[in-house]
Amino acid sequence: MTNTATETRSVIVERDVAFPAERIWRALTQPHLIEEWLMKNDFKPVVGQDFKLTADWGSVGCKVLEIEPNRTLSYTWDAYGLESVVTWTLTPTGTGTHLRMEQAGFRSDQEQAYQGAKYGWQDFFAKLEQVVARED
Repeated sequence: MTNTATETRSVIVERDVAFPAERIWRALTQPHLIEEWLMKNDFKPVVGQDFKLTADWGSVGCKVLEIEPNRTLSYTWDAYGLESVVTWTLTPTGTGTHLRMEQAGFRSDQEQAYQGAKYGWQDFFAKLEQVVARED
């Protein structure tokens, strides 16, 4: 018998972006660019580094788990009882980059957080694409 309390869900957003991975990577890892599409932060691209994302509604405690430049970025995302992991995967395509974000770790009793993330990441992605598009 499975214990439903330990089963978790993920929010996954995927896009094909018409820009090279290096350009998207900058937007994912440079604090001033992260602030434009996500939140204020003190991010440093170092495995094991703690950082905080701050918005008007509060803050998210994070720790860098994995970095493979222009390929993979993974960090914890802990806020309001939600302990999750956000993983970005960049895959080169013929026309640019396939960008995939997975936020894993939503428990069955965290429906509100899950729905909020589903909505929120769509918004963040739209802003991220705008930042990448006008980056010089």
